[in-house]
Amino acid sequence: MTANTAPVPQWVTDLNFPPAYKSKSGGIPDPPGYPSQSGALSKKQAAKESKESKAQPRKQPTPEEMDTLKVKKAWEVALAPIKSLPMTFFMMYMSGNSLQIFSIMMVYMAFKNPIVGLVGTNQAFERFESDTNKAKILQVKLAYIVMQLVALGVGIWKVNGMGLLPTTRSDWLAWEAQRDPLEFAVPAF
Repeated sequence: MTANTAPVPQWVTDLNFPPAYKSKSGGIPDPPGYPSQSGALSKKQAAKESKESKAQPRKQPTPEEMDTLKVKKAWEVALAPIKSLPMTFFMMYMSGNSLQIFSIMMVYMAFKNPIVGLVGTNQAFERFESDTNKAKILQVKLAYIVMQLVALGVGIWKVNGMGLLPTTRSDWLAWEAQRDPLEFAVPAF
């Protein structure tokens, strides 16, 4: 009795017998950090080269360089509120002027974020402040306060657009004096 043997699929043959290493064309260099298999260095040569090519440790920055870096980072923190302003402005514009939950939440966030930023101004910049850069950090703090006030102004613009600011004469009628009429009209029977 002879057994019927099914032919072995090609993927099984490829898996059991991988193709031999093909040498690459001479025009394409190896990527950095990946030497070719044929030109790989021995372990001794690699260890010797790594000892020779060790980089010198980085020198510590001077206090002036550190102050400059701190002021640059402080400016990044100070300008952060104005970077989010276009998106806030667009969201407020798209939410409309009617009193809905979405527009009320947008107005709440438009007032909350700048007020929290104004209250926390010193905490935002205390990690950047040193004895030698106090004057520069004061300028940065003032710019930060101006940016927060601009963001607060966008919230006020939205509240005015919704009609919640008392800016018309009819909003203040309770405090106006009543006019004395020049004549009275009496209905006749």
